Amino acid sequence: MVDVGGKTATVREATATGTVRISPELAEVLEAGTLEKGDAFTVAKTAAILAAKQTGALIPMCHPLPLNVVDVELTLDKGAGEVRIEATAKTEAKTGVEMEALMAVSMAALTFYDMCKAVDKGMVIDRIYLVKKTGGKSGPYLNESPR
Repeated sequence: MVDVGGKTATVREATATGTVRISPELAEVLEAGTLEKGDAFTVAKTAAILAAKQTGALIPMCHPLPLNVVDVELTLDKGAGEVRIEATAKTEAKTGVEMEALMAVSMAALTFYDMCKAVDKGMVIDRIYLVKKTGGKSGPYLNESPR
């Protein structure tokens, strides 16, 4: 674990994104609100927030952080056949919240898969990455061309 004891706490924010590619059949079920397990969007959002709060316990060298907020959005794009996930984590701490934002997106995607697998086992969790971050010694970062 990196020693952050000598660092000054600053306001930090990170945003991550990812997608879940889905079948047209699942898109119809989601749009109609007839998924047997319930509201996949709300359950995935709740799981994402809970996971972000536990990041330090789940990733071995990650510092536990007091999070001020974790905001998670899941958006169905029926035409593209995907659900887009975006999570933003904010804190005032000695180290960044990139991992918390990435954890939130990852857990939202996994939970969404679990909620919907009875309809579509072929879903693909795709392109989870850090979009941007602010705060800290290294300053702002914007991922303008994700690989």
